[in-house]
Amino acid sequence: MKNGDVSEGVAQPLEWKFSQVFGERTAGEEVQEVDIISAIEFDRTGDHLATGDRGGRVVLFERTDTPDHGGNRKNLEMMDYSISRHPEFRYKTEFQSHEPEFDYLKSLEIEEKINKIRWCQSANSALYLLSTNDKTIKLWKVREKKVKKVCDLNVYPDKAAGNGSVVGSSTSTAPKPYIANGGYSERPFGCSGKDFSFPPGGVSSLHLPVVTSQETSLVAGCRRIYAHAHDYHINSISNNSDGETFISADDLRINLWNLEISNQSFNIVDVKPANMEDLTEVITSAEFHPTHCNMLAYSSSKGSIRLVDMRQSALCDTHSKLFEEQEAPGSRSFFTEIIASISDIKFAKDGKHILSRDYMTLKLWDITMDSGPVATFPVHEYLRPKLCDLYENDSIFDKFECCLSGDGLRVATGSYSNLFRVFGCSEGSTDATTLEASKNPMRRQTQTPRPARPLGSLSGVVRRVKGADNTGVDANGNAHDFSMKLLHLAWHPSENSIACAASNSLYMYYA
Repeated sequence: MKNGDVSEGVAQPLEWKFSQVFGERTAGEEVQEVDIISAIEFDRTGDHLATGDRGGRVVLFERTDTPDHGGNRKNLEMMDYSISRHPEFRYKTEFQSHEPEFDYLKSLEIEEKINKIRWCQSANSALYLLSTNDKTIKLWKVREKKVKKVCDLNVYPDKAAGNGSVVGSSTSTAPKPYIANGGYSERPFGCSGKDFSFPPGGVSSLHLPVVTSQETSLVAGCRRIYAHAHDYHINSISNNSDGETFISADDLRINLWNLEISNQSFNIVDVKPANMEDLTEVITSAEFHPTHCNMLAYSSSKGSIRLVDMRQSALCDTHSKLFEEQEAPGSRSFFTEIIASISDIKFAKDGKHILSRDYMTLKLWDITMDSGPVATFPVHEYLRPKLCDLYENDSIFDKFECCLSGDGLRVATGSYSNLFRVFGCSEGSTDATTLEASKNPMRRQTQTPRPARPLGSLSGVVRRVKGADNTGVDANGNAHDFSMKLLHLAWHPSENSIACAASNSLYMYYA
């Protein structure tokens, strides 16, 4: 799928290596609920990475292995994607984005948990990003601010205890009292406290304090607050390619915002029925097209994806295309709709494909072909006999995210036991790798070859990719731990590098 053509080459299996970890807990250490990571996002250049947690904090990391240490690199698109790099990031800064609130009118507690983070265009060496919890979206500006200090004060060495360092004070041999209120005063300028005696040698001259900037510090400031526009929990925000607008989506509505206007938004999608008892599906995820500012896609709890063109009408309830997979006859069960619900969608960088994640599978869709997905990657097929148990412990409602590589040749998603899967999706690819997000030296990756199926000869027929790990054990041969789940991950926009969150730890892998 490189440059929009899946037939250009076959993605060879990659050897993934552990790169870095931030915040890994020690053995026996209890993880606080507020420290669990709930959102991950690379910026457009890949030089900055942001994470949000359940405590409402946003933590920023910056790339350090580039010549300009995290600045915007030139000719980003000309970089050789095939070269293995070892990207290195360092902690940059953090700030409290959201605080817990309570809606007294609805008797509703609003958590501070960060649901999504999206980077905006940088300007004047400042970073801009959007973060949201269940109800409120905020625009943040992070910039370097010079720390100003006052020096060259009129403070004398013997009276400077507690007044800081002495800069520029001088004395002479002859006392020179100064005139105040028409007479001589015994209190020289600069003496503090109740000691009004002359300093030894008197005052030679008065110095005006000088303000200097010697250090810089990172300062995060909230520039806009977009609030009171959603009655239900916000599950998605997405920036438009025009650099001026973004959307926010909750269970029943999608709103369009201008970045400069925080007190009004336009409702462009509304699936709320006149009678809530008639409600059959809700919106689960929404994203703008990467290059066409008039197009967006949103997914539903019924496993469908709708492509919307905002040029058709102001209210986009009528979709321009509908993507859904038809049920096999006789396959319907109590769990059918639950496991069909799409938890995340992502556009490929070329905008010609959409990746979706439901509970059991990853699906790749061609936006020009709505008869079915062009590829299906089984992720949790081995869990099908355990759906009753997963329903009882609510694991079946876990919302796993998905991501695509910048060249469009691979896709990735998370699983249980802190595992994540990487699949090749180009024509003839047999790449299917399972990795464990852990610093454990015994950690290893497993590869299960898949029989190649040509993408070019589909003609509207759904392809199901075989070869998923159906053993029910993790990469180390242990039974899957459903309390350890890797829900959030992001792929570097121009390199084979993945950032993933396991509990409160951020793991970096590269190939």
